Amino acid sequence: MSRVAKAPVELPKGVEFSQAGNVVTLKGGKGALSMELNSEVELAQEDGVLRISPRSGSRFSAAIAGTMRSLIANMARGVSEGFERKLELVGVGYRARAQGNKLNLTLGFSHPVVYEVPEGISVTTPSQTEIVVTGADKQRVGQVAAEIRRYRPPEPYKGKGVRYADERVVLKEAKKK
Repeated sequence: MSRVAKAPVELPKGVEFSQAGNVVTLKGGKGALSMELNSEVELAQEDGVLRISPRSGSRFSAAIAGTMRSLIANMARGVSEGFERKLELVGVGYRARAQGNKLNLTLGFSHPVVYEVPEGISVTTPSQTEIVVTGADKQRVGQVAAEIRRYRPPEPYKGKGVRYADERVVLKEAKKK
């Protein structure tokens, strides 16, 4: 059996768990998330602790049990604490400004870039060159950050572009005559 699936998922205080058939729902202070369980996995709840186990002894069943456990643990953390991803703008004149559910980006193009922020995700700009993406769903937060970064990824010669705050860009040496 997967070692990941053997670890129980402890629900933080204030997180409500419910299961209807094979749909698992977690509700907390940051929102509610639901997910459909795979049919190869069994879920048991006792005293605020969730235990995931495979139904059969197949390799797929063991592997999907570990995956489901990780997804449920991320849901529990998301509805209680939330997730955030920080982006930085590097370049002269590169700016970002959040207005409602839109993010206005000036990235050196001849036109401004307007990004529509999906529901359930919030985007803030503490400064003109910083973007903070927050939300309860880990996958959606990462996807929104990746979509914003895709407008102008860091280029390898000067490092200009949109990068993650913890990203390290290795610069290439320029051509020599």
